[in-house]
Amino acid sequence: MKHTGFRRVAHPESLIMAELVERITVNSCQCGGRPCIRGMRIRVVDVLDLLAAGLSQQQVLVELPDLEAEDVSACLKFASSRLSPQLPSVNRPSVRL
Repeated sequence: MKHTGFRRVAHPESLIMAELVERITVNSCQCGGRPCIRGMRIRVVDVLDLLAAGLSQQQVLVELPDLEAEDVSACLKFASSRLSPQLPSVNRPSVRL
C-alpha cells in the first residue's frame, strides 16, 4: 500500500470520550455507583445541579474547590453524551436480559 502522507486524526467524539474517561469515574463502592469526578466523592449530578441552579463555572469552582475547570466541562460533556445517540456513553453498565 502506498503511503499518502496523511496521518490518522482522532474524531472529535474520540477526544471527548478520552477526556471523559480521565475525568468521570464510576465505582460501585462509591456514591452508589453514580458517576463521580476523578474518584472523588463529588458526583457529576452535584455539579450539574449547581449549574442548573444558576451558578457560573467559576462559582462552582469556589463551592467545590477540589474541582478544576476541566472537571466542570467534563460534567457537561458527560451529560450530553448520555443524551446524544451519536456519542457512546462512558462507564455505562451493561444490561443483560
